[in-house]
Amino acid sequence: MPAHRATAPESVPAPVSVQPASEADRPVLERLWLMFRHDMSAFDGSMPARDGTFRSDRLEAALAGAGAGWAAYLLRSGPHPAGLALVRGVGGPARVMNSFFVARGARGKGAGLRAAREVVARHPGPWEIPFQDANAAAVRFWRRVAAEAAGEAWAEERRPVPGRPDLPPDVWISFTGDGTGPGVRRPGPPASPASP
Repeated sequence: MPAHRATAPESVPAPVSVQPASEADRPVLERLWLMFRHDMSAFDGSMPARDGTFRSDRLEAALAGAGAGWAAYLLRSGPHPAGLALVRGVGGPARVMNSFFVARGARGKGAGLRAAREVVARHPGPWEIPFQDANAAAVRFWRRVAAEAAGEAWAEERRPVPGRPDLPPDVWISFTGDGTGPGVRRPGPPASPASP
């Protein structure tokens, strides 16, 4: 009779939390950025540089902070890093979800949707979110985020990718988020960078 191995219970990820990122989070964000850019390379054809990294000027700008009109967020599932969100245009006429990434182990469980809603709630006002038509998961995801944030009051248009005439236009969703959509938790004030 064959021996049966005891199997470990399936791990269930903890709910995802959204935390303002600080300079102390840089190493974690840089690693998450590589995963994000790797996923995006399927849609924009980008390749790593000789050192194995991808262009990271957007991450650098976001880590420079609010004074530069950016906000960076680290997504966590319990003690584990689960993704990132970079927002530009903070304090401007429209906030732009410049980069949004959820690690594969946390996808498909509503974590990304909850995190996106919370990021939008932290910056009430007009929003623009770009993504690629070829990225079917992003198409469904961002349309759902817009519908939950603004009901039927959102728009979608295609815009050329600056400097990349070889790529199809990006899809841009626009809506106004007031932070009161279903399931949105109104965040408290951001933690100070010196907080643990």
